[in-house]
Amino acid sequence: MQFKHSIIALGLITALSGCVLEGDDGEQGAAGPIGQQGPAGEQGISGEDGKGLPRELNIEVVGRFATGVYGKSAAEIVQFHQTSASAFAINAASNQIEVISLADIPTVSVGSPLSDESLSSVAFTFPQSVNVANDQGTETELSLGEANSIAIFEDMLAIAVAGSEKTAIGAVLFYQLDALGEGTFVKAVAAGALPDMLTFTPDGSKVLVANEGEPDTDYNLDPEGSISVVSITDSVPADLAMTINMTSDMTFSSDLLDAEDFDTDSERRQLLSTAGVKFAGPVGTTVAQDLEPEYIAVAADSQKAFVSLQDNNAIGIIDLEDMTIEVKALGFKDWADYDIDFTNKDEVPAFRRLPGVYGMYQPDSIAAYEWNGATFIVSANEGDSRDWDAFTEEVRVKDIIDPDELNMQLSVSLQSLYDETGANDGLGRLKVTSVLGDADNDGIYEALYAYGARSFSIWDQNINLVYDSGDEFEKIAAAVLGNDFNSAHTENKGDNRSDDKGGEPEAIDVGEIEGRTYAFIGQERSGDLFVYDVTNPFQATFVSHYNNRDFSLDFELDDDLANPCDPAEGMDCEHIADAGDLGPESIKFVAAEDSPNGNPLLLIGNEVSGTVTVYQVTEAD
Repeated sequence: MQFKHSIIALGLITALSGCVLEGDDGEQGAAGPIGQQGPAGEQGISGEDGKGLPRELNIEVVGRFATGVYGKSAAEIVQFHQTSASAFAINAASNQIEVISLADIPTVSVGSPLSDESLSSVAFTFPQSVNVANDQGTETELSLGEANSIAIFEDMLAIAVAGSEKTAIGAVLFYQLDALGEGTFVKAVAAGALPDMLTFTPDGSKVLVANEGEPDTDYNLDPEGSISVVSITDSVPADLAMTINMTSDMTFSSDLLDAEDFDTDSERRQLLSTAGVKFAGPVGTTVAQDLEPEYIAVAADSQKAFVSLQDNNAIGIIDLEDMTIEVKALGFKDWADYDIDFTNKDEVPAFRRLPGVYGMYQPDSIAAYEWNGATFIVSANEGDSRDWDAFTEEVRVKDIIDPDELNMQLSVSLQSLYDETGANDGLGRLKVTSVLGDADNDGIYEALYAYGARSFSIWDQNINLVYDSGDEFEKIAAAVLGNDFNSAHTENKGDNRSDDKGGEPEAIDVGEIEGRTYAFIGQERSGDLFVYDVTNPFQATFVSHYNNRDFSLDFELDDDLANPCDPAEGMDCEHIADAGDLGPESIKFVAAEDSPNGNPLLLIGNEVSGTVTVYQVTEAD
């Protein structure tokens, strides 16, 4: 009890103490200073939604020019002049250049992409003869033939024109262009035999010319292939071109070789043949006569260039400082690793692998771009054969074993494959070269080598293969077009080219859209346009396919006739104007910052339909 009372007493004492000790409330103190709030920050920019790879692209026809001339290369090589907002296109049928205004090109697709004729042109003509300087310090008159190629740098136009005889020397004609695309003649500079393609270096300091040097059909004359280099100083071309030849200017970079190991024609031929360069010509043809430069692409630093040697299955590396060329063989594509349609007789897409059969890449057009500071080359692997009156290498597989043709044999494995695939109507249909396959010259073909690789490839600056699209072109086209795939460009007949070179990848260019680099490849025969993302050359990816052609219409023409549409020869062009674009020969990419409508454009010259088609290529929303 005492303990309990003690607690109660303690509580009372505490309460009373609180009352006694609590004093009066003091005055309220002054309020402390309030911290000043800083100004509100500006609204930040909204972040963009992440984008997957590959990105989807919209491909739309926004303009089209039609010459109305069919089967005569009335629209072939195309270039773009930014100052006049014009496309320049070679019209070989009229031997003039069509200047096509793109100033009012829309940003929406035309109503009828197949038959649109919304664009018009003004003819740009050039003389039939020019005076050119020679090594003696005087001038000579040069008679000209057809224009083969054009190139534009800023306001300078260069035209590659063959001589009146294709085996004679040609010339490069230089013009200064104005804001209307009209040209003032500057000068003509002599080039080599059959200047087939030319291009400016990226810095505009040089024009490089691929002189193909084709023989006449009887091989009475066979000029040497070469590269002409025209220097340009203060917008004035030099009077004389420098020449990179395929003899003393050829080099081999291997440290295993000394200069005396390749200072004769026979030594150069042996080294190149061993490496895989294909030679095909009459006995006595020299290396320089056999090498035929086709198409040139230049590295971004303007110090190196690359030239396709199509017939030879090679690419040459051009050193523009040392003025030398090194020829690199491209190797062969093994059709045991990819599917291929090799016969036109079944008239349907049918694929299989062919052990012992190889493809020669044989690129036509090439282009160059950079990744991580290194140069890469993209190639359209069309294929080509030497097929002249006096010499041909082209045979069908069935001709090899035909007693009335080559009268040779296939190896046991190839003969088995031949029989298994349908003999004459199967593998026998495939066109191959007769100069490769019988390595030991015992009369038995151990391998077969077909023309082209039916693909596009990426090569590094040493011409090592980085990427190849494999069998995708044929499979994509077959999936989209069905039986119309691999059609010819002179008639709507599906599977028509499977025994030749497939759709024949012919034209190629590269360009950047929204920070990604794309390759655009056009197939000459079937008209397919393929787009690949090649930003990282080691991870190239298919993006899109487009074909501006109506396969339901009946037409037929023959571009070997004086009148390709001659009804007396059984030709029928009644509906061809509505058939769309036939025979894409060249592609020119126009970046968004240079484009008249502010969007990236593709200019495509179609030689059989005689049309120039303008595509707008943008990222899909």
